[in-house]
Amino acid sequence: MFLALIIALVAGVAMAVQGSLNAALAKITGLLQATLVVHLTATIATALLLLWPLSPGSLGKITQTPWYLLLGGLIGVLITYGVMASISRAGAALATTAIIVGQVTMALIIDHLGLFGLNKIPFTWWKALGLVLLAAGARLMLN
Repeated sequence: MFLALIIALVAGVAMAVQGSLNAALAKITGLLQATLVVHLTATIATALLLLWPLSPGSLGKITQTPWYLLLGGLIGVLITYGVMASISRAGAALATTAIIVGQVTMALIIDHLGLFGLNKIPFTWWKALGLVLLAAGARLMLN
């Protein structure tokens, strides 16, 4: 569990840097153009990584997956566009704070309902308090 949390922390740092880099790119090229460049470079990088057996799996099984599991790429475009648009207008800290509040809120719903085949993790009053404190912290960032 500790390693997973460290990986998540590093991913969070990377997301803040990525969002800022992407927003700067969008100022030069435009939002949709930057979104295209971001996803093309990600596709190329992922294709190259497939040359090494870093994770088990088979692309041949893609036909066995439910259709809705393929929406991640489309949602990724929305996320990339939204992050670039919000960071360029609100700044990296405030936009990232709002993004985190949205992420945690949706994650609590996904966990509670066990969506997408994930294990159900009940919503508790402690989690509600954590969400309220997170939102309050976000509100403080507005000042």
